[in-house]
Amino acid sequence: MGKHKIFTMSFASVYPHYVKKAERKGRTKTEVDEIMRWMTGYSQEELEAHLEKQTDFETFLGEAPQLNPSRTLIKGVICGVRVEEIEEPTMREIRYMDKLIDELAKGKTMEKILRK
Repeated sequence: MGKHKIFTMSFASVYPHYVKKAERKGRTKTEVDEIMRWMTGYSQEELEAHLEKQTDFETFLGEAPQLNPSRTLIKGVICGVRVEEIEEPTMREIRYMDKLIDELAKGKTMEKILRK
């Protein structure tokens, strides 16, 4: 079995959907960026560089300077699957990001989203 299609998709192709989902619910691109930086350890400049380079998800996550250890506190269902039960590491990281954006769109405070 080959790699899942999302692994080779560019992060930049999904990112606008994250922003659009957040903005539809009155949240901001700045908050989406803060979540992405919290999750990966990238600076804003590094995040923007990956968007510009059209880095694929696997590389984007694989090269992350410091995946936040608190990301494992993210629980719940995304796409009908419990994120904490996803065995494939890259897919679990992608679903963590999806879940964080869902929480943002549902109106949770940044403090709760960032597990502070």
